[in-house]
Amino acid sequence: MTGNPSQPVQVLVLAGARAAGDPLCEAEGVASKAVIDIVGQPMLSRVLRALGASRANAPPWVLGLEGDALATAADGIACQPLASQGRGPASSLIRALEGPVSTPLLVTTCDHALLTPEMVDSFLAKSMASDADLCVGFAERAVIEADYPETRRTYLRLGGAELSGCNLFYLASPEALKVIRFWQSAEQDRKKPWRIAWRFGPLTALRIVLSRRGPDAVFALLSRQLGARVSPVTLEFAEAAIDVDKPGDLVLVREILAAREA
Repeated sequence: MTGNPSQPVQVLVLAGARAAGDPLCEAEGVASKAVIDIVGQPMLSRVLRALGASRANAPPWVLGLEGDALATAADGIACQPLASQGRGPASSLIRALEGPVSTPLLVTTCDHALLTPEMVDSFLAKSMASDADLCVGFAERAVIEADYPETRRTYLRLGGAELSGCNLFYLASPEALKVIRFWQSAEQDRKKPWRIAWRFGPLTALRIVLSRRGPDAVFALLSRQLGARVSPVTLEFAEAAIDVDKPGDLVLVREILAAREA
């Protein structure tokens, strides 16, 4: 489904807390990652500013924060609260799409503190040029490590490439829900790609893991299994793959932004 560049895009920012607690929040003495100070600004507000300066500039929905907590994290930037109603990001996203949120939809996370308007616009342009129901943003390992060899990311081996997720998703049509529902069932295995592949059966899992035909071929295979068109979108921004998930990430992100804004 090729997107219309002039069509308005809704935006959803995931900002829910982990059910088991977040060591990063405990270390920073805050209830939510969204309010962690990043060089003088709450982390969520940095994400909202980047979105507002991109073509996805409609007031975003923020899933998982409400009231004073959202007001503090947003730092005066317009956004719409949406209560979490699921046990994880996938189930909460499904509930949101069953309610006030609709496609086409850009999804990102509150800990994407290095997000820039250029990243958003590049991701949307490539996503809308595809015929996919769902696009997922990635950066290649070589791109990331060329600029930040010290960062430790989770890499997926897909079709011979090593890719790290960029916390950017574009849901072009309601068909994307088929993929989100699958992800809901596999969410606990997100750091274990082999287990996710195994859910399609041993033969398909082997084809996914052993393929050397490139990420597009792997996603074409996944699309046939899921009944919806899923496509990878590779970005040339190393920072797009660096979110704030661990204390080491927070140190690195603060250093990057302090240098960027000096």
